[in-house]
Amino acid sequence: MNLNPIQLFDPQSFTFTYILNAPGSSDAVIIDPVDVHWERDLLHLQRLNLKLAYVLETHAHADHITSAGKLREMTGARAAVPGGCGISQADVQLKDGDIINFGDGEEITVLHTPGHTVGSVSYVWRGNVFTGDTLLINGCGRTDFQGGSAESLYDSISKLYTRLDEDTRVWPGHDYKGQSVSTIGWEKQHNARLSGRDRDAFVHLMNELHLPKPKMIDVAVPANRNLGIPHGV
Repeated sequence: MNLNPIQLFDPQSFTFTYILNAPGSSDAVIIDPVDVHWERDLLHLQRLNLKLAYVLETHAHADHITSAGKLREMTGARAAVPGGCGISQADVQLKDGDIINFGDGEEITVLHTPGHTVGSVSYVWRGNVFTGDTLLINGCGRTDFQGGSAESLYDSISKLYTRLDEDTRVWPGHDYKGQSVSTIGWEKQHNARLSGRDRDAFVHLMNELHLPKPKMIDVAVPANRNLGIPHGV
């Protein structure tokens, strides 16, 4: 059964936030929330009579600040983060293969998918995968900071391709072209960064991108390693 998440968007950083909830349960999970939208996100939960159980991060973001700490404070939810991202204030440090339980028997499987950053993870739930900046629609995340590695990213995306069914829906952490969802099968065939390229060709492509430094990286990464909570608070 494929169950669609609630997909929310931040037009400044082009970030997607997701709220997951299964029928028969009031528990919910939010993935990659953005600081300026914490009130919006809480209103969605209130309208649907949902209780936030977990705030999940796919990695320590460089282009926006998370509202994970704020949402934890407001709701009592637990903050669960990739263990390799240095987010020490979280309640749970996740590793490959971990299962996040919420609601009435709901399970989210954690896949360690490094490459964009050394600690990046993807979350698999009910025929859906939330890939953060690992696999984007017709693209992928950059690999030139926070322990990024083009070799690791190629291996991580290959892991998603081989472990997940082709009809698994891909929900990315960002999109810059008005797209919202894809599938593993479509990305295997058509992804402009990976389709038709072996590992060496992909690594060469990524190493030649020479992208500008994210504008917020010097502020966002330290803040996100503290769950978006200002230091000293």
